[in-house]
Amino acid sequence: MFLRRACIAMVTLMVGTAAFAARKPGDPLKPGFNMFSKQQDIEVGQENAKQVLTQYEVVKNQFLQDYVQRLGQKLAGQTDAARSGFQFTFTVLNVDEINAFALPGGPMFIYTGLLKAVDNEAQLAGVMGHEMAHVILRHGTHEATKASGIQILAGGLGSLLGGGGSMAGKLAQTGLGLTANSFILKFSRDAETEADAMGSHLMAETGYDPVQMARFFEKLAGNGQQPPQILSDHPNPGNREVAIKAEMATLGARKYGYESGEFARARKELASVPKPVKKPQPAAPASGNAPASGTAPASGTAPASSSQAPAASGWQEYRGTGFSVSYPQGWQAEGSGADATMAPRDGVVTKNGATQIGFGVLIGSFTPQPGRTSLQAATDDLVRQIRSENPSATVGGAAQSVRVGGLNGLLTTLRGESPFGGVEANAVVTVVRPTGLFFLVWIAPEKDYARVEPSFRQMLNSLKFQ
Repeated sequence: MFLRRACIAMVTLMVGTAAFAARKPGDPLKPGFNMFSKQQDIEVGQENAKQVLTQYEVVKNQFLQDYVQRLGQKLAGQTDAARSGFQFTFTVLNVDEINAFALPGGPMFIYTGLLKAVDNEAQLAGVMGHEMAHVILRHGTHEATKASGIQILAGGLGSLLGGGGSMAGKLAQTGLGLTANSFILKFSRDAETEADAMGSHLMAETGYDPVQMARFFEKLAGNGQQPPQILSDHPNPGNREVAIKAEMATLGARKYGYESGEFARARKELASVPKPVKKPQPAAPASGNAPASGTAPASGTAPASSSQAPAASGWQEYRGTGFSVSYPQGWQAEGSGADATMAPRDGVVTKNGATQIGFGVLIGSFTPQPGRTSLQAATDDLVRQIRSENPSATVGGAAQSVRVGGLNGLLTTLRGESPFGGVEANAVVTVVRPTGLFFLVWIAPEKDYARVEPSFRQMLNSLKFQ
C-alpha cells in the first residue's frame, strides 16, 4: 500500500535501462544504476556491520585475524579497489558455514568454515576478491535499487512519512536488511559474472592465479551435498573457468604463484579455534508454510503459521530509540533508531519487482507541518500524506482514542490494496512524542484482520516509551 503508484513506470524504465548488458572479456567494469550515494553505501554497511557483530562470534585468534587482514589489504591496494574510495575491513567470524560476505562500503566477514574449505591461499584470495568486487561495483545497493526502487524514489516509508532515521533503518522498513542472509546479498548471475571478472583482476595484480577462484566455486558446486550458503547467495553464472581464462587473456602475460607462506600455519591455527558459541539472534525466520521466495500466497490470507495470537511468554522484546515493544516469537525484526519493521518471513512479499510488507508492523516517526503539533492535527497530516501517495487508500471512519504506553493516542484505520491480493487493512496508531509523531502501523489482509487483531492489541499493550 505504501507506494507511489505513479512512479512505477518511471522506476521500471530507470532500473530496466540500467540492467547489466552483455559484457565481453576486457570490457570496462562500472557500477550499474543506483539511487544510493557512495556515502550511503558506507553508512548502510557500517550500521549493518554492527548488527553482524552482535549476532556472530568474532574469532579471538589474533594470527588468523592478522593473516586475513594482510591478505585483504593486499587485494584492497590494487587499482580497482584503490580507486573505489571504499575503506575495506576484514573480520573472521567463528561460524562453521562455508561463507563470506561484504557489505556496501567495505566491511567484509569471513567464516571459519570458509577458511577450512579452501585448498590454498589463492582460493581464499579469490573469494575475498570476488566479495570485494561486489562492493566496488556497488552490487548491494544496486540490487536494493532494483528491489525497492519504487519505495526509494517515492521516499521509502521513512522519508515518505517524514522524520529522521538512518538509511539502514529505512531499508529495513522495506524488508531489505543487508545482513548475512538477506535478500540484498543474493546477487544476480550477471552481477556474479562481473564480480568474477573484477575479482580476477584484483587477484592477478596481487600475483594469485585467478583460475583458483573458479575452481573453488566449482569444487563446492560439485560436492554432491547440500549447497553451502555462499552458493545460495552467489548463483553460478556459467563456466567460470572458461570465462576467467578469457578475462586473463586480456590482462597480458603475467606470472602467478604468489603465496604469503602463512596458509599452512593458518590451517593449524584453525584447529585451535573452539566450537562456535551461538549468540541470541534478534529474530529467527518464521518456519512452517512460508511461500516460495518472491511470491504471495494465492489464497490472499495472512501467514497462518505466524499470525495467531500467541501467549505472552512466546513473545520477545524489541528496543528502539525512545521505545520498546514486544512482538511474536519467530518474526523478523530489523531497524535502527526510531524506525523498525517486524514481520514473519512469509509476511514480506516481492511483487512486480518491489518488496512490500503484506503482514506485519511498521514503526517510525513523522514530522507534521509547522504549527500542527496537536495529536489530531499531526495525525491528519500523516494520513493526508499517505493518501496523497496512495490514491486508492481510504479512511475507515473517524479515529478512535486509545491509550498507548500510558499516553493518549489515536487509532486510524485505512484500507488499500494488499500485495497478497484483495484488500489490505491498516491500523495506524499515533502518539505525540518530543521527537515528532510516533506511529505504529499494523498491516494485514482485511479478511484476516479479525483473526489477528488480538495479537495487535497485545503488541499495543506491551508498548512502552522512555
